[in-house]
Amino acid sequence: MRKIILIGLMLGLLASFGYAQMGGGMMGSQEGTKGHKQEMKEQKEMMTPEKLNESMREMLLQMSDMMRKMSGMTEHASSTQMKMMSQMMMDMYKQMEEMSGVMHEGTASKHKMKTMQGQMMHMQQRMSEMEGTK
Repeated sequence: MRKIILIGLMLGLLASFGYAQMGGGMMGSQEGTKGHKQEMKEQKEMMTPEKLNESMREMLLQMSDMMRKMSGMTEHASSTQMKMMSQMMMDMYKQMEEMSGVMHEGTASKHKMKTMQGQMMHMQQRMSEMEGTK
């Protein structure tokens, strides 16, 4: 009788230990991955062709505007400013390569587009800072 009670207690302890290791059972596990599932869904969600074209057009206009501003800044730029513009142009080149790939494929996930638009905003902020140091 003692062996049965002892085995029962051991099984109970093992079961409770396993339950705790799983993060409180299935619900605890699901709550922990909820944000991850949302992120994965966003990465797989594709943009509509119309929205993709609109976003590409907008980013190309922004690139064009930044190039126009830089061409005006080069006339009286110091060597430090020229280096900053050089770095900006390399970043713009990388961005245009990404945009070109998306345009060639004809599709992009919403996550990819958000990333590209975030990079564009960062470049515009840096451009504003460069304009302020004239």
